[in-house]
Amino acid sequence: MLVLGIDPGYAIVGFGLVECVGPRQRLVGCGAINTAAGLRLSTRLWQIANDLEALVTQFHPDVMAIEELFFNQNVTTGIGVAQARGVLLMTAEKMGIPIFEYTPSQVKQAVAGYGKAEKRQVMDMTKRILGLGSVPKPDDAADAVAIALCHARSATSRLMAVDRIDRRKTV
Repeated sequence: MLVLGIDPGYAIVGFGLVECVGPRQRLVGCGAINTAAGLRLSTRLWQIANDLEALVTQFHPDVMAIEELFFNQNVTTGIGVAQARGVLLMTAEKMGIPIFEYTPSQVKQAVAGYGKAEKRQVMDMTKRILGLGSVPKPDDAADAVAIALCHARSATSRLMAVDRIDRRKTV
């Protein structure tokens, strides 16, 4: 299974591609979709949609994992991020990619083992789990890799549980 992790934003959208085979995960690639600050928001959203379509066309991920929004003080920025997140969700839906959403604490729990872990701990564990020499850059890409890793680890455990069920008894 190839998981596309997305850290939503409108200036920078982090992405990470994690392949999981059984209990093992490996980083396929990561990076960021960047939009220029001087552009209208509508133009930035259009670019995000087009760049995500290109990314999906190139890598053919099986699922997309995206972080749910959490903003505490800057509501104006939060509204822009929410709009970008909507475009990301719509584009994935349009392209037929199943979408899974995770809260920041779910990502922290899955990657670092503690739902209130600090960002640095999550980044370090992401590096260790995937056997990387360094934390992915930029930070938005590192966050997206952690989100993909969260889904890869969660989905693997759910699949193992489902495989143990005798489906004849559940009809």
